[in-house]
Amino acid sequence: MTLSASDTATTPAPAEERAVLTVSDLTVVYEVDEPVVAVKNVSLTLAPGEILGLAGESGCGKTTLAYAINRLHKPPARISSGSVLFHDRDGSHLDLLALEDEDLRMFRWSKLSMVFQGAMNALNPVTTIRAQLEDVLTTHRPGMSRGDRRALAGDVLERVGVDRARLGSFAHELSGGMRQRVMIAMALLLEPQVMIMDEPTTALDVVVQRDILREIVRLRDELNFAVIFITHDLPLLLEMSDRIAIMLAGEIVELAPAAEIYRSPKHPYTRRLLGAFPSLTGARGDFIRTGVTDDRTEDR
Repeated sequence: MTLSASDTATTPAPAEERAVLTVSDLTVVYEVDEPVVAVKNVSLTLAPGEILGLAGESGCGKTTLAYAINRLHKPPARISSGSVLFHDRDGSHLDLLALEDEDLRMFRWSKLSMVFQGAMNALNPVTTIRAQLEDVLTTHRPGMSRGDRRALAGDVLERVGVDRARLGSFAHELSGGMRQRVMIAMALLLEPQVMIMDEPTTALDVVVQRDILREIVRLRDELNFAVIFITHDLPLLLEMSDRIAIMLAGEIVELAPAAEIYRSPKHPYTRRLLGAFPSLTGARGDFIRTGVTDDRTEDR
């Protein structure tokens, strides 16, 4: 029997008063000749400091959802219904779908930032890393002196494991892993409460990927920002997420703690995703965060 999204057991979301982001019944439509519903009635609640993984196959709506939350979607994409509420540390609430241009521009990076999939495409190829980091500070903290901007840019760069001497470098002079760290530094520059990461390690080799994932978890623990981490790589999410949402054809079909997703997946699609990677054999190393071990039977 195939389960529908409504049949699937989910973990209750954190209480709203503790939430930093609440997405309710969000629907995104691509207005083409025959309108396509790319995201359908998606609801998510993100707690402060939580890492929420979002997994699913290519084309399932993960990136569309991320762009809609951050209001980065462009025509023909249109949010047709739902709400996105941001709950600030001071107790105030912002309806992100109601923000106008200037308010929205100032909200991004300072409260909610995004790390994109291709750092080489996201970074400006003709300006230095210093200029790009300082540009964020000039926009959002216009009263900061030039010396303070430079000092903060260097401090944040070193916080993500890149020597401040690289501030004078251009994107093409950095390795893939370093470019991605620069993107993370830019996203952290104003100490936002939420960071959305859209497949930030896809193009990196597994060693660099793991180093960056460890860095993200360390920074989250240190700065207490929440993360929505988007990828089609479910094993990766099992290593670092508190909860995981499984997306299929624009809908969330399962939402549960990472360990529960691993040991007792409810939806057939989740089970197929888990079955798409082999059981681990030999010595069992610790996962980054959840401590999940591979105890599946060999005949799975």
